[in-house]
Amino acid sequence: MNTTDLFQESYSALTTNKARSGLTMLGIVIGIGSVIAMVAIGQGAQSSIESSIQSIGSNLIMVMPGFQRGVGTSVSTGRGSAQTLTVEDSEALGNLASVKAVAPNTSGRYQITAKGANTNTQVVGTTAAYPEVRNISISQGTFFTDQQNRSMTKVAVLGPTTVSDLFGSSTTSVIGQTVRINQLDFKVIGVTEAKGGSGFSNQDDVIYVPLSTAQHFLSGTDSVSTISIAAVSTDVMSTVQQEVTDLLLQRHRISDASQADFQVMNQSDIVSTASSVTNTFTMLLAAIAGISLIVGGIGIMNMMLTTVTERTREIGLRKAIGATKNDISSQFLTEAVMLTFLGGILGILLGWVASLLISKFAGLTTSISLTSVVLAFGVSAVIGLVFGYYPARRAAKLNPIEALRFE
Repeated sequence: MNTTDLFQESYSALTTNKARSGLTMLGIVIGIGSVIAMVAIGQGAQSSIESSIQSIGSNLIMVMPGFQRGVGTSVSTGRGSAQTLTVEDSEALGNLASVKAVAPNTSGRYQITAKGANTNTQVVGTTAAYPEVRNISISQGTFFTDQQNRSMTKVAVLGPTTVSDLFGSSTTSVIGQTVRINQLDFKVIGVTEAKGGSGFSNQDDVIYVPLSTAQHFLSGTDSVSTISIAAVSTDVMSTVQQEVTDLLLQRHRISDASQADFQVMNQSDIVSTASSVTNTFTMLLAAIAGISLIVGGIGIMNMMLTTVTERTREIGLRKAIGATKNDISSQFLTEAVMLTFLGGILGILLGWVASLLISKFAGLTTSISLTSVVLAFGVSAVIGLVFGYYPARRAAKLNPIEALRFE
């Protein structure tokens, strides 16, 4: 039997009972579509997180407080609430040759009111170098100066989401307006450009105030929660990271690096950690969706076994007129592969449409890669071979005399 005859016979057998073939193929369609959509969600989330991290600054190194446990570990005690970093530490770090700018900051969430409206948002106390270090641009007004920081002036720079929450989206300018933070009035002197984000990671839902003002009137402490450092170039990131570590160990009088009361991370570390988390998340989603592929494969095997039983006399007749075992097994195996291959194509289309709908209506970023599409084709073909092999082998082993006697 040549290839053309093989495909014609297989096509004819599958279209004889269209409803059964379609329902059997539906399991593969749903399985492949689910895998494509879930992987697209995972890859979209990874891309969105990496873009968000890259947008917080270029050549960025971050120093955070906390006591490490063991060499090479990132587990720490009290990170975020620990008070082991100071403004003096940031000033010393600013003297390093490969450091372009340093911006210490302290942050906390407060209830903010203005003109009868209120919102709960993050208030960041920092210095005038913060926009340079964290890649922030001003769309209206100005950022506060070092002089305003030294004099503990009550001024604020608002993110666009905070402006919308407090003053409404129709407001043309909020410069000169007053917002109340912790029952204290702050004059709005600037608004940042939108950077995007959602939930607690929304970089537009924030208020910036001078560091000294935040420490004196809001947090009530002289410590800082993070020191952000911009290196002069990407090439010296590792060098700066080591110099920062050595200097802080010296300043904090710590001889054993494993007992450091701080942690230094560069942008690559943050991206790598985020990518690892999202990759695990994507694999989990794909594995859950992949269960339906196994169910679909079992459905194909069930259908093919039923078909072998129904076509026993046909198989016997074909063997009687000269068909070999290889001819019989090839036909049934081709039928199974055709079902899964067509199901794979329809599943890819379903996954693509589902990804677009999720992105449009659920607001989630999705990204369909060529790898996932190729993988879908491969998986569909493998399922056809694996779950079609046993029925095909069973058909090929039928005794032609007994098959002809089958009722």
